Amino acid sequence: MPKFYITAAIPYVNAPPHIGHALEFVQADVVARYHKLIDDDVCQLCGGDENALKNVQAAEKAGKNIQEFVDENTKLFEELAKQLNVRFDIFQKGSSQQHHESSQELWNRCFKSGDIYKKEYSGLYCVGCELFYSPGELDEKGECLEHPGKKLETVTEENYFFKLSKYQKNIIDLIQTNRLSIVPEKRKNEVLGFLKNPLQDISISRTNERAKNWGVSVPNDATQRMYVWFDALNIYQSGIGFGSNEENYKKWWPADVHVIGKGIIRFHAVYWPAFLLSAKLKPPKQLFVHEYFTVNGQKMSKTLGNVIDPIGLVKKYGADGVRLYFLKHFSAFNDGDFSEDKFKEAYNADLANGLGNLVARVARLCEKVELDQLNKPELNANYKNIFKEYRFNDLLNEIWENISKIDQEIEIAQPWKITDNEELKNLLQIWVNQINQIAYELKPFLPVTSKKIQNLFGQSKIKSTLPLFPRV
Repeated sequence: MPKFYITAAIPYVNAPPHIGHALEFVQADVVARYHKLIDDDVCQLCGGDENALKNVQAAEKAGKNIQEFVDENTKLFEELAKQLNVRFDIFQKGSSQQHHESSQELWNRCFKSGDIYKKEYSGLYCVGCELFYSPGELDEKGECLEHPGKKLETVTEENYFFKLSKYQKNIIDLIQTNRLSIVPEKRKNEVLGFLKNPLQDISISRTNERAKNWGVSVPNDATQRMYVWFDALNIYQSGIGFGSNEENYKKWWPADVHVIGKGIIRFHAVYWPAFLLSAKLKPPKQLFVHEYFTVNGQKMSKTLGNVIDPIGLVKKYGADGVRLYFLKHFSAFNDGDFSEDKFKEAYNADLANGLGNLVARVARLCEKVELDQLNKPELNANYKNIFKEYRFNDLLNEIWENISKIDQEIEIAQPWKITDNEELKNLLQIWVNQINQIAYELKPFLPVTSKKIQNLFGQSKIKSTLPLFPRV
């Protein structure tokens, strides 16, 4: 079996998860499930970015021990995945001893390559991004583009730097030759545009004082902790055994795809390949870069009070209802606006009145006859090609067009008026096979619903059941 190793981005655990995290979890999971469907050997990983300074500050504000604080929030992310029916094979904690040792191994390899050195530095630091910025990278107010309204800290300290500039040509070559593929093309062009300017070496450590003695210790220097991105990106490796289980690591690495949001593309497309090249390790094969949600036309913000709890949505509408809305009604490559009112409309149209109603009416008609064995469903080339491009919404819209076609055929044929059982059976056999094909194609997207439909129509004597999706 070909191996397929996929990761979701490693979320900060300074606060409970929001629907943006849910969106990415679902996107990664649907890709993983597709590869299982085509018989790949799949490993899906996520984890908790637990060593960030923002976690320390949030724990202090909450009046909690840092480890206790990150443990509590990490469990919320694991619970979100469970509620969404997202199957992470590995959820790697950044505070684990195994991860610390793995990150120190990465550091030692880069140091051995002569790419780590120490110097004093002064710069503007965004705690939200965990990144130093030059004035030219900020907006007209001197604020971070990702975190407007938050003042940057001026930080002066002696710490370790990584020779990022040394790897500029290597990274450009990786991206231009698609050995590191970036999807979509506009994000690839964005990175190549950034790489037209000379890369500056980057700070990869913080003093114990600024890190509050939290995070991964720098090897052979008890006064420093690793800069969060150096160790956080390594979660993709530590979770599969880098530095602890060489056999497992060799099986899965390099990652076939990292699923990430557009705001962290520089770390994954520039910093991460450079660290790996320095350490004499293979870079990932692909970055799938998705866009963001706004809520009722505004950016999600605690200040605005519009941060939506995704677990609450799942409890009201079910995991498959949430998964479908995220994947069908939004392109992965454009920002989308979330509102619960629009969600309800889509739920009723797509599921209660659409797929759910079709399954229910055909199942009722099937009680009158005994059907033959179903045809074996298969994925066509078009389905596979759309999936490779992560155009989930296009694929789902095609599937829903097929649902509408069957509904139209039923309205024209009026099978409830047919008295000849053989004629009725022949018609129903066609529709049941088509619905079974649809259920098979929905496996990566709606795993619970798909299984219910295949179980319902996978027997010769069919009995109608309660609606798959009650109207809301």
